[in-house]
Amino acid sequence: MTGSGGSTPRPRQCRGTSDTPSAIVIGASSGIVEALAREFADNSYEVGLAARRRERLERIGDQLPTQACVARMDVTGTADAREGFHELVDAMDAVDVVVLCAGVGDPNPELEWETERQAVEVNVRGFVALATAAVDRFEQQGHGHLVGISSVAAHMSVGDVPAYPASKAFVSGYCDGLRYRARSRDADVHVTTIEPGFVDTDLAGGTFWICSPETAASQIHRAIRKRKARAFVTRRWRLVAGLSELLPDVVKRQLLP
Repeated sequence: MTGSGGSTPRPRQCRGTSDTPSAIVIGASSGIVEALAREFADNSYEVGLAARRRERLERIGDQLPTQACVARMDVTGTADAREGFHELVDAMDAVDVVVLCAGVGDPNPELEWETERQAVEVNVRGFVALATAAVDRFEQQGHGHLVGISSVAAHMSVGDVPAYPASKAFVSGYCDGLRYRARSRDADVHVTTIEPGFVDTDLAGGTFWICSPETAASQIHRAIRKRKARAFVTRRWRLVAGLSELLPDVVKRQLLP
């Protein structure tokens, strides 16, 4: 099965049983979401994996203890990504949880347009394209759980990386809107916002209170099980986010580059 945007599910590994819970993880080729895919599989989920690096996804899928379905997906091509998402769900028969974690955040002290554009394309447009596709699917089937991976950076602005925290603030706010919307619908739809601090990945950005991807995945899965509205990873980052909200702007300008 091949979508017009190069999204290629792997049907031979896609079908579990009707009693098997299922999760799609978008952005699954490395870091937090690779660990989360393994966490889902270890808890008996059928897993759908979608990201740009298909070969890497296939290696991950082959190592999972449960059924896996793989699709190549580039979220900057929003129409193709949405089509590929629906093809992936069709290949799995249904989906219970969708985790959206595709994101970029390169330093940009020179304010290069291309760097800022890419952050908005991936973190904002790509996120909304797939979040709306997932919610549409959940409402059609009557249930589902959307998980948006934002960041503690959503609570603070950084002069050398202006687009990343702004885009993550959008993700957190958009998840709030979808959560409020779900309350007025008949379908049993839940929305969880995850705001990680530093996680030991290529996008770590620092070492303060850093945790492993496996620790992050375990805490994210716990938040999903408990149907939390919002969770920080690790949980102590809630203190940093709260402090950032309370500090006056003149102080934050001294603390942040």
